[in-house]
Amino acid sequence: MSGGRQVTISLTDSQVARVVREASGPSGFAPAFSTAIGDPRTLADSVLPFLSDHGYSRSVLRALLVLAAFPIDGRERELTSVAEQLSLSASTTHRYLRTWTAVGLLERDPDTRRYRRAQLEDSLDATS
Repeated sequence: MSGGRQVTISLTDSQVARVVREASGPSGFAPAFSTAIGDPRTLADSVLPFLSDHGYSRSVLRALLVLAAFPIDGRERELTSVAEQLSLSASTTHRYLRTWTAVGLLERDPDTRRYRRAQLEDSLDATS
């Protein structure tokens, strides 16, 4: 410092978290999301820090948490168990599940009415 004057800046915990996120890459979440989509635990861990920042859409982040609730091995889950796990209402969870099903990331068994992750590798191989 040329003038010998010292400046102190105080940041809240959320401000520090935001600085760290923004310093970690040009689009903080995108690199984590691209690898996390195949790993439910990593996806949930990537989303959770963003929930406390009101600058982000909680609805979009909750939708990602709903997707992360489904194991990639294809095991089925009931709507109510997902809703309970995430502390969401059944109707809210149902809307997220219907949306993920409509875009092809989840599948619903019409007999059991349970949901599971769609097998994306099979559909990707078919298009090659």
